[in-house]
Parts: sequence; C-alpha cells; structure tokens
Amino acid sequence: MSPHDRYAGDVLSAGWNAPRKPVSAPQTLERGLVVEEPTSGFVGAVLRWENGLVVLEDRRGKIRSFPLGPGFLVEGRPVTLQAPVRAPAQAARRTASGSVTTPGGDKAKVALPSRIYVEGRHDAELVERIWGDDLRHVGVVVEYLGGIDDLAGVVEEFAPGPGRRLGVLADHLVPGSKETRIAQSVERGRYGAYVRVLGHPYVDVWQAVKPERVGLKRWPDVPRDVEWKHGICEVLRLPHADQADIARAWQAILGRVRSWNDLERPLLTCVEELIDFVTADHVQTDT
Repeated sequence: MSPHDRYAGDVLSAGWNAPRKPVSAPQTLERGLVVEEPTSGFVGAVLRWENGLVVLEDRRGKIRSFPLGPGFLVEGRPVTLQAPVRAPAQAARRTASGSVTTPGGDKAKVALPSRIYVEGRHDAELVERIWGDDLRHVGVVVEYLGGIDDLAGVVEEFAPGPGRRLGVLADHLVPGSKETRIAQSVERGRYGAYVRVLGHPYVDVWQAVKPERVGLKRWPDVPRDVEWKHGICEVLRLPHADQADIARAWQAILGRVRSWNDLERPLLTCVEELIDFVTADHVQTDT
C-alpha cells in the first residue's frame, strides 16, 4: 500500500468525528499574571495562591478564589494553573539579589540597631522583593519613609551613632534638587558620619525595572502636563482611573521582576552600598 494512499485509513473508525478540544498548556502562577475564569467570566490579576486555590483581583478591586487546575484562560489560551514548584533543599542557593546563601542562612537574625529607610511604598516593595532575603539574613530592618522633607526630624529622632547607622534610599535624587539639598544638609549634620543618603536618578522607581520586562524597548517620555504613572499606564494599556488602578498597575510590573537582573544598575548600586554601610560596624559570625 502506498504510504500516500488517501484511502488507507478507516474514516468511520471510532472518534473520527469527535470535536477536537484545545489542549490546555501548564501555566505556573506568578503575581500579577492576568487570568480569566471563562465559566464565570471573572478576569483578574493573581494576588496569591494557597491551599490549592488561586486568589484573583479584578480591575475594580473585587477578589475571588478558584481551585487550581484546568479551565482557565491566559491571553485567550487555555491553561492549567499550577503553583510554582518549591526548589529542593540544596547546599547553597542564590537570593533574588544574586547573593549566595548556605543551609539555614535564610533564617532571620535578631534585628540590628542599624536601619534602612526607603522613600516611597513602591520603592520599599521593590527592595523587599529583591533584597528581602539578604536583609533578613544580616538582621537589617527596612522602614518606610513617607517623604524626604521629614528626613532631618527622622534622623534626630533615630540618633545614629557607632553600631547604629542609618541608610536612606531617596526617590529621584538628582543634583541641584530640593531633595539633594536636604540630603546634603543631613550628611553635614552632627550625625553625618553615621548617615548615608543615596538615591536613584529615575522619575519614578518603575523606571528602575528594565523596560524589556514589561514589553517595552524603552520607558517612554511622558509630557510634563501628564502625571507620569498615568502616562505609563496609557502606554501599557493599563487602567489608571484612580489610585487603586495605579496600585494594581505597579503590582503587574512588580510581578515581572524575578531577580536583580531585571533591574537597572543605578538602583542596584545604591541598595548594595546602603546594605554595606549599615552593616559596617557589625561582624556576622556563624555559630
């Protein structure tokens, strides 16, 4: 029989007319992933997963939970949602910042007197995502700084000194700005030897994420009469009607950040220098 004989098969064999259903591809969960549950029509971004459930939040802030498994759509494709597989215990691993840890090395230590203050909630969330393991390992607590205008008072209250250093990560610290003058004044003050104020050069910390991670070749220039985050959301086609929308847009961007390699060098340099500064008086020993 010719291998190309079009009559070779039995066209009436069982299953010949069964509808061909799309095959669901496995989809590992990650925060910010947009998922549709077609039976209910609910569309939302992944907030978290726990106890065999995935928790989604839609654009209006409504939250629903669904069992993991098949029956979902991602970008119109059928998928089977599955939780990330936890890596087996190893002799050594790397944190999101690229640091090497040893068995038991990721356990939090008693907090040091030294602190790092981070201006801006999004900045603080990004620092936690990349350097959280490192900071817990060395026992450094990160605190949220609402605005650098309050920095002089914060420093006075903290009263830095030997073994009690204060590092500050400021938002959009550029030469000649009011924020730079405040930072320089603090560093020239009586606690200056034990205070280090550093800042990234970006309009917003969103720009510290490499644009390729969100599907852009470069972060666009936003007109001065348009609020920067709103302009970026326009380009990314993300809702931005209110602050809740902006928060969800940031979570979608943050969800694309997996390691230090997804961030721009200036932010990496600032944070690493601050960690070195606040731990300079403390010798970590393993017992």
